Amino acid sequence: MTITYTKMTIDEILQNLKRELNEERYEHSIGVAEMAQKLAEKFGCDTDKAYLAGLLHDCAKCMDFELSKEIAIKNIYDLDETEKNNKKTIHAPVSAYIAREKYGISDNEILSAIRLHTIGKCNMSDFEKIIFIADKIEHRTRKIEFREKIEKYLDEKEQPLDKAMFQSFEMTIESLIKRQLPICLVTVCVYNEMLSKLK
Repeated sequence: MTITYTKMTIDEILQNLKRELNEERYEHSIGVAEMAQKLAEKFGCDTDKAYLAGLLHDCAKCMDFELSKEIAIKNIYDLDETEKNNKKTIHAPVSAYIAREKYGISDNEILSAIRLHTIGKCNMSDFEKIIFIADKIEHRTRKIEFREKIEKYLDEKEQPLDKAMFQSFEMTIESLIKRQLPICLVTVCVYNEMLSKLK
């Protein structure tokens, strides 16, 4: 694969990720890259860009939480308060920042897809949706019973990406409620937008 969107080779990126991520997160990242590439081909998006976005989507996932917050506060200006104070969500905007600053990614579509892969936003592009969905259904670390609930919508004739996204958001919100965890307002807005669009 020839990658023109980064100053590094794929091998160099993989070496860096292997050092910075734990074993499961490294496998997950490769899985997301593979699935993103597959979905990009299916839905007519750039497969190389999708692979690269998938590979780097969690590049800050194993970073110390306080360091992530420090980077976010200093460099990222569109953070939801809930997103900023949650270990499970702050890695997305910080990963986009690291992808740009360390890995030399300047393509806005890649950076945006990395930024949005946890909480999303309203009016997401197909490319952003692909990375979001690939994160949930990659086959290396995600459980089959979870994946299948989302994957089944990707073969629908009408609005397959939106239907898969909606199922993912529905499951996420249900899980957060069950665990009594805060829900980002953006996530609620995206859910409402998709509910309206699909009805």
